[in-house]
Amino acid sequence: MSQKKLINVTCAIIIIDEKILVTQRSQKMKLPLKWEFPGGKLEENETEEECIIREILEEINIEIEIVKRLSDSVFDYGNFKINLIPFIANYKKGEIKLLEHKSYKLLNKIELVNLDWAEADLPIVEELLKFDL
Repeated sequence: MSQKKLINVTCAIIIIDEKILVTQRSQKMKLPLKWEFPGGKLEENETEEECIIREILEEINIEIEIVKRLSDSVFDYGNFKINLIPFIANYKKGEIKLLEHKSYKLLNKIELVNLDWAEADLPIVEELLKFDL
């Protein structure tokens, strides 16, 4: 039996005007229409911090500033396994333009529990609920 490769993926909990930016995956993506904190795969020779800054700029067209790293979330989706590396980040500048996602919302922390999340993001949502942002 082959060992499933662990995919390292960064994500950002982006704070904009005291609200949290969340994105909805498009119909074409794996886990279609699930909500997630935006981010992407770590590339070779890239730090986790460089990765999340690059991914947010590529996917959402905004610049962020990293504030804090939260606990990793490892989740086995059956045919692949991911290690989700979350960062709390502040919005710096730019206009939100979704290049891959279907939709986005700016929510208060307590509203996060109402969304249909990608499973790997759930422990991050729970950890976030314990924080004062």
